[in-house]
Amino acid sequence: MAEQRRLVHGSQERAEEQCQRERGLNNNADFVSQFISHIYVERKRRVSTRLLLSTAELCPKLKSKARIAENRASVPRSEATENSLESSLRQLKCHFTWNLIGEKSLDEFEDRVLHKYEFQNGEFKATTCNIMAYIKHCRGQNEAALECLQQAEEIIQREHPGQEIRSLVTWGNYAWVHYHLGQLSDAQTYVDKVKQVCAKFSSPYRIESPELDCEEGWARLKCTTKQTERAKVCFEKALEKNPQNPEFTSGWAIASSRLDYWPPSQDPIDALRRAIRLNPDNQYIKVLLALKLQKMKEEDEGERLVEEALKKAPNATDVLCSAARFYRNKRSWNETIKLLRKALEHMPHNTYLHYHIGSCYRSQALQILEIENKMYGEREKLLEQVELAVEYLKKADENNGNFFCICSSIASLYAIAGEYKEASYYEKAEYYFQKEFSKELAPVAKQALHLRYGNFQLYQMKRADKAIHHFIEGVKINLESKEREKMKIKLQKIAQKRLSKNETDSEALHLLAFLQELNGETASIGRLAEGVGLWKPHHFSICRLDTE
Repeated sequence: MAEQRRLVHGSQERAEEQCQRERGLNNNADFVSQFISHIYVERKRRVSTRLLLSTAELCPKLKSKARIAENRASVPRSEATENSLESSLRQLKCHFTWNLIGEKSLDEFEDRVLHKYEFQNGEFKATTCNIMAYIKHCRGQNEAALECLQQAEEIIQREHPGQEIRSLVTWGNYAWVHYHLGQLSDAQTYVDKVKQVCAKFSSPYRIESPELDCEEGWARLKCTTKQTERAKVCFEKALEKNPQNPEFTSGWAIASSRLDYWPPSQDPIDALRRAIRLNPDNQYIKVLLALKLQKMKEEDEGERLVEEALKKAPNATDVLCSAARFYRNKRSWNETIKLLRKALEHMPHNTYLHYHIGSCYRSQALQILEIENKMYGEREKLLEQVELAVEYLKKADENNGNFFCICSSIASLYAIAGEYKEASYYEKAEYYFQKEFSKELAPVAKQALHLRYGNFQLYQMKRADKAIHHFIEGVKINLESKEREKMKIKLQKIAQKRLSKNETDSEALHLLAFLQELNGETASIGRLAEGVGLWKPHHFSICRLDTE
């Protein structure tokens, strides 16, 4: 009995150590490989699988991994054979060997794949299914991963019948999932299928195929912006083998259009025009070209391309979303909202669409707000836009609270409603401001929050002291931004207004001295305040401020 307790205690310690190790591995495939090695060591230590399953209760994520060990234990297999299988797996070209997630969290990665990027149409369904299989696996949902791979295989067979090479990536993913399930014979079956196709090209497990390079390019293009350069290289490799291929050219042009820097020989406009020539039915590329032309001040040609694309592909979500960007850049809010709402009909749970629609209504409200001496009809229109903006932004916030300054945007809208409708809305504004203050924010988001909350205190609540405090907190954050400059200007105006009424106002003099010191100027205002016995350098001195 004492021996059993000793074994249980030892396994508990090892399980706890594994939990800590897992938390540091960012939920990627490397964690699974490390865990498998750990299980194998445990088995060599003669700790039974049943004991592993019981100690796994201490760390729920260990349950599925312990079951992997249980499956493997039931299939006699030599260590050399298993090592050989793992070596073969690492040679496969597939999502398990491409390191797609990078530094992103798994939640962020999945959100980008499913919602943020525009590739949601039929031609990318197999790519999406393969990526989703990888995500499901990383979440420990291997059975669901197999279902995604089955869907991908069905799509490939339907769209590319007889082209086995198109299935190599999916087969590679199949092999990895079965391996992690402990179904080693099934994993070997898929490895052998890949090997049979590659043997035709005198290669054991991977071949230099333009189709494979293309599939890797699409996968990377659909993941994160940091993968764009790698995606572009994949399409370039594919084009070396087949320079006139419309799909390869389209992928290269799309990747090129996303990059911010350009050598003269790789102008994205030329790449996009070439892709349109080779693939005239791809309406999405036409809109990408329109967006580039818009940046080059050639908006008329761009708008003709957008109109043509919308006419030929009125329900394609990538066309609708990118066309909405074109009209948003023109500040044509009604047209932008119309296109985004149409896209929302096809993707009703897409939080990014809710966010951008709400942002457009907010922009319309702010536009009306700029009109002086608003008539009754304009006030009603203003409140209508505020209400719609709040509706869509709240939906986005409820499903994804990571949008930039979304709570302070909602709060600012409630502040407008409070000023033009009823003061009770100020309480809702305060709630959303405090909700944003409770978040972990990037420096520029903190600056924007202090600016907005300071404005709320200054203009709606008439609390200049609180406004000054938040403007100062905002400029203390050592990051040059337009928000920081706005707060400096506001502090300066507040100080000058107070000095126009009382030229010895100590707080106003302190503010100006603080701003001068912040800008590295000679503190002549400080000497003036000191001369009248009011200067207290420690009040606002930059050397005592916490710079973030």
